Amino acid sequence: MEREDIEKFLKAGRIAGRARDFGASLIKEDSLVVDILDSIEEFIKKQGAGIAFPAQISINNFAAHSCSSLNDNTTIKAGDVVKLDVGAHIDGFIGDTALTVNLNKEFDDLVLASKKALNNASKLFVPGMKVGEIGAIIQETISQEGFSPVKNLSGHGLGRFEIHTSPSIPNIKIPESSILREGMTVACEPFATDGKGLIAESGEATVFSLGVLKPVRSPFARDVLKKIREFQGLPFASRWLEKDLGLGKTRFGLKELERLGVIIPHPPLKEVANGLVSQHEHSFLVSDKPKISTLNED
Repeated sequence: MEREDIEKFLKAGRIAGRARDFGASLIKEDSLVVDILDSIEEFIKKQGAGIAFPAQISINNFAAHSCSSLNDNTTIKAGDVVKLDVGAHIDGFIGDTALTVNLNKEFDDLVLASKKALNNASKLFVPGMKVGEIGAIIQETISQEGFSPVKNLSGHGLGRFEIHTSPSIPNIKIPESSILREGMTVACEPFATDGKGLIAESGEATVFSLGVLKPVRSPFARDVLKKIREFQGLPFASRWLEKDLGLGKTRFGLKELERLGVIIPHPPLKEVANGLVSQHEHSFLVSDKPKISTLNED
């Protein structure tokens, strides 16, 4: 990466880290989830960054991709284990970060497991490291705490205007694995659970990404697609469209675009045994001294 691009990546990470911690401060009993998400996204814009993907709050046995629609009345409840996932970008260079806010002391050990796993993995983002070895450390750390890593979720490379690129950063040991190279930008996100360690799609998607562009006949679908193209290929929330185009037009247009393969839905991901899930995530610049971009520091 060029020096200028590295600076953009690091700036995006700093803003994402601030937004993450700002959002965490809003997660309190009886808080309306959609208000928290809107506030985080507005915070990112005011910091001078773009939204890399919709802010997401996944509660208890949901691990990821939970994002409120416009009229969603979901609130934070006493005892919830709340995952907050936030992304910001500068000129397409992305900071991706997450943490867990625990409103039930009974589950402190579960939250600590994913946090420890991320901390132990953080020093490993050096050139020549096999990603399978990172996965082994994550798995070992979470297992030692008495929990299971979520096997079918992983970290990922971060491209320009691309959230998920190679290499995949597993949360378990794998025999065949990619090797990190100098200058790679990646996100590491350990998930720990007291369930089986597997997730599956559950519920209606409110997060989408662009698939294959093709002609569409429906005027509603064309209007929705025109708006989607403003997001420069990055994931988007149905809520964003509902604000501008209305609920009915948005839902009709999204359904048509999904049917044609123009957009890809990303439904909420739930632990298959209804286990509670915790998550922590940072973005890294691979170098001899790994750089965490998403720390909340100036």
